[in-house]
Amino acid sequence: MSEHSYHPQSLEAAVQERWERSGIFRAPDRPSGEKFYALAMFPYPSGQLHMGHVRNYSIVDAIARYQRMCGKTVLHPMGWDAFGLPAENAALKNGSAPAAWTFSNIEHMRGQLKRLGLSYDWSREIATCTPDYYRWEQWLFLRLWEKGLVYQKESQVNWDPVDQTVLANEQVVDGRGWRSGALVERREIRQWFLRISAYADELLAGLDTLQGQWPDQVLAMQRNWIGRSEGAEIHFPLASGEGVIKVFSTRPDTLFGATYLAVAPEHPLALEVAEKDPQVAAFIERCKHVAVSEASIETQEKEGVPLGIEVRHPLTGAPLPVWAANFVLLGYGEGAVMSVPAHDQRDFEFARRYGLPVRVVIANGGGVESAESLEAAMTAPGIVQNSPGFDGLESEAAKAAITAALEAKGLGKKTITYRLRDWGISRQRYWGTPIPMIHCPHCGVVPVPEQDLPVVLPTHYQLHDPRSPLLDDPDFLHVDCPQCGAAARRETDTMDTFVESSWYYARFACPDADKMLDERAAAWLPVDQYVGGVEHAVLHLLYARFFNRLLRDVGLLPQDAQHDEPFRRLLTQGMVLKDGSKMSKSKGNTVDPQAILDRYGADTARLFILFAAPPEQSLEWSDSAVEGAYRFLSRIWRLVQDYALPVTPLPATLSAPAAELRRAVHQCIERVSLNMAERQHFNVAIAACMELSNQLAKTEAAAGSDLHAVLGEGLRALLLLLSPFAPHLTEVLWERIGDGLALATHPWPVADPDALRSDTINLVIQVNGKLRERLDFPAASSPAELETAVLARPEMARHLEGKSVQKVIVVPGRLINIVVA
Repeated sequence: MSEHSYHPQSLEAAVQERWERSGIFRAPDRPSGEKFYALAMFPYPSGQLHMGHVRNYSIVDAIARYQRMCGKTVLHPMGWDAFGLPAENAALKNGSAPAAWTFSNIEHMRGQLKRLGLSYDWSREIATCTPDYYRWEQWLFLRLWEKGLVYQKESQVNWDPVDQTVLANEQVVDGRGWRSGALVERREIRQWFLRISAYADELLAGLDTLQGQWPDQVLAMQRNWIGRSEGAEIHFPLASGEGVIKVFSTRPDTLFGATYLAVAPEHPLALEVAEKDPQVAAFIERCKHVAVSEASIETQEKEGVPLGIEVRHPLTGAPLPVWAANFVLLGYGEGAVMSVPAHDQRDFEFARRYGLPVRVVIANGGGVESAESLEAAMTAPGIVQNSPGFDGLESEAAKAAITAALEAKGLGKKTITYRLRDWGISRQRYWGTPIPMIHCPHCGVVPVPEQDLPVVLPTHYQLHDPRSPLLDDPDFLHVDCPQCGAAARRETDTMDTFVESSWYYARFACPDADKMLDERAAAWLPVDQYVGGVEHAVLHLLYARFFNRLLRDVGLLPQDAQHDEPFRRLLTQGMVLKDGSKMSKSKGNTVDPQAILDRYGADTARLFILFAAPPEQSLEWSDSAVEGAYRFLSRIWRLVQDYALPVTPLPATLSAPAAELRRAVHQCIERVSLNMAERQHFNVAIAACMELSNQLAKTEAAAGSDLHAVLGEGLRALLLLLSPFAPHLTEVLWERIGDGLALATHPWPVADPDALRSDTINLVIQVNGKLRERLDFPAASSPAELETAVLARPEMARHLEGKSVQKVIVVPGRLINIVVA
């Protein structure tokens, strides 16, 4: 191979072998000095990397390499989110065991990741499907059971009759299971729950500490998901018989506008009526095939059926009809809502459809609206009317006054509710962490003794249908009760795979610990930079924040503000698009990373994907841009190979051309450093390196001259600045012109203030706000001097010809704008 030829495949393999042999990226047990924990959301081992993986991991690797060069002790691990339904379905399709399929995929993907040259500490690799990992999840489950933070109850769920499992709301698309395509059913199933609602206030308050460190969009999504609402619990007595229907409302000021109550189709009152009313029974049956989520409820057409039941208005005693409606969820509150058509759009649409009364009780500015003239609900607060005893009050005052009146009658109270519901973690499929509980006919539900952990998931099954083989395995199922010794059976539900991904970041700090976490976790946490897709902005991140507090409260993390949150800084990277659409096999627009690696090498793949767009924005795939990244790296290769050795030291004084070139070098250092440290706009940093490389390539310098010395300094700086993006190429070239220190741990270059100083300043010149020129002026010029000088410059004559200068605006150090007429 000629020294002037760039052959990335052989070059990169040699460098990676050297990294692995030296253990250069292996983090110490505990950080020495300032630490930096860089983490990407770990992958599901599907067996094949896609370009989204390449982007995610390249972003984190660039950050980790930069922080290491800044002198910090870096932890940068990788592992596998290895449980879950996809492995089962693939095993069913391929006729293999989920465990064998999963571990085969892990081996293949590990090799692909190593081809990318990512600076992982592979000694910390974890797979969540191994007993060494999930035994501690089971241990924590038992601690939470003792604390009352785990419980079991009947719950309404989305049931997929083909995949035979509970589905999360997000896994139901247009009423069908996301994988099977089967119509989902609403079922009542006994489920295990984690009491995340007990931490609602703390999770909400914690978001304030992340302001400016997490994307505003993610913080808003989490606040909305937790959904803290202040309002009133209102009791509507049944018109006949005993009892009340309880509702929660954030708008008690509209109580006198209530014209009916709506209950969920599965509400006990509706089920009772359905036993005798075929119309109600048929309605309830139809509603069973709609996902149990607010999103699906809001988008469907509003339907209902009268139950023939009435309640009494709590303040007036007037009768109100009760309807079963498909927009009410049993799992929210007590499955009933107060319907105020004039002041809630959903209630308005329902009332118009079924001819129910509309009563206006809030005036919004321009006079009293009649119910008949309303074209939509008036949802804004205003002045209360048609509410005896409260007319004329503003909404906020009316809320307090009406709530007080309800409390006085024993028919309501001020209360706070949350949209957040406890986390149902039961899954009825096999490939997951066994829930460590035993069902005894005499003792009830009994925890597995700690000394019997882990409850190991058998891995030998060849699957033939979606039914969990745990249900039919006597060796797994039958066990003696730990309390009374009677014949009992194990719990066969497994945990939601979100549980495994809720604490893996902490286990990376101490993967060989003989308990869930040891003191090393406190030393490394929190994660300093977390990177992943915005699709995980709510559930995964919320659950991880919840688990971090659980780990703290069982004594595994310190009780201090520093360890309250798991991730200090969050970056949500954009998607990789092709032809304007997200890459997917179904659209036939995927690009195989392996093909890019084989043709161009890892450095080209990394450089392209970091240069194409800021990390938080979507990236449009471009074959020509990939080729351009390869040509740029080839140019850097030739530029360094052509440099005449040795690199000579800088003389005490420099000629004007050498000083100008050195200024460009240090301006590039300053620009790249800013975009690495604060903005993380790697595309801007790479663009600055490209500009500098062009300037260095145009420099003709005789050996021994001051220009030759500056050129050598510039090439060294360029390799250091590019090393987070193209680590293989830069390491090999560093061996030729470097200073003998290892590139991966070499100090990051620092801009020299003396080199940045100049007798001249380059300013943007605008005419009526449009860029026309970039001109140099004496650095010491005053605004008045700059105004005079710019108008006298010959370059401006063609822009000002025939025009009258009205004003000259000077922005010091940046631009001059000439306003003309």
